[in-house]
Amino acid sequence: MHRRIHRFIQGAVPLALVGAVLAAPQPASAAITDLVGWGTQNGGTTGGGSAATTTVTSASALTTAVGSTSAAVIRVSGTISCSGMLRVRSNKTIIGNSGAAIVGCGLNINGDRNVIIRNLTFRNWNDDAINVQESATNIWVDHNTFSNGYDGAVDIKRGSDFITVSWNRVFSHDKSMLLGHSDSNASQDVGHLRVTYHHNWFDASTQRHPRVRFGNPVHVYNNYYNSNSGYGVASTEGAGVLVEANSFENVDDPFHLGEGSSDAGTLVARNNLLVNSGSGQTGGSVASIPYSYTPDAPANVKSIVTANAGAGRISV
Repeated sequence: MHRRIHRFIQGAVPLALVGAVLAAPQPASAAITDLVGWGTQNGGTTGGGSAATTTVTSASALTTAVGSTSAAVIRVSGTISCSGMLRVRSNKTIIGNSGAAIVGCGLNINGDRNVIIRNLTFRNWNDDAINVQESATNIWVDHNTFSNGYDGAVDIKRGSDFITVSWNRVFSHDKSMLLGHSDSNASQDVGHLRVTYHHNWFDASTQRHPRVRFGNPVHVYNNYYNSNSGYGVASTEGAGVLVEANSFENVDDPFHLGEGSSDAGTLVARNNLLVNSGSGQTGGSVASIPYSYTPDAPANVKSIVTANAGAGRISV
């Protein structure tokens, strides 16, 4: 694909203003600890809330804690090495202490609800790092770091809904974030798969940032994309994706319709900053966003996201 060498903000900001905006970076419009987006809907996402806190330091203790049917706040301490997928039940907050890592395995939310996963480093997982499926609802994946895994960093599928994925960093990894696993799953997925992706740092990761089927509206805003060799966002199979106020740098293919054998969805791009990047492909309309939010200026997204995304950037 031909690379377009340019710098412009798409949709709303005149070219003459870009330099002035770039010269005055501002702090994030919302606090980096705030829950914003689809995870606030359907009663909100509170995780374990004020339930008792358990600190885990081993794979067996983590497996037991996340698999309990009781509400809990689970603190992960140190590096936990494991394999496969650990089942996470409803009403859990799983949060890493400083430097906490889960290595070799992933977390599977399978039909449960109200789960928060924050401040963890995932690496070398042998399936997915986080898998959300079977109509799981009200999930918040926030301030985690993902690298060198086998399959998806955060995959959401099979009718899951009301989810926010925020302030994460993905690097040294291929398939980042899949939304909707199959072209043939419309009967379960249509009307669901409503996800907000905001302030994530897709740091030279390859593709699926996200790759979307069926969900409408899916909201992708204020993310920083740099040097993604595959593509940024793909809308397929009737999905409706709003790509808003993101920063793309050195990305030949920032967003497009259709992917692989999947038919096109719709995609509206608004107020994105494209630096040394392609112009992207848009088409159709997207359902309205039902929640309140205030996007950061796209010219400030790079500095805000690189300073705050990933594990270790919040006080726990």
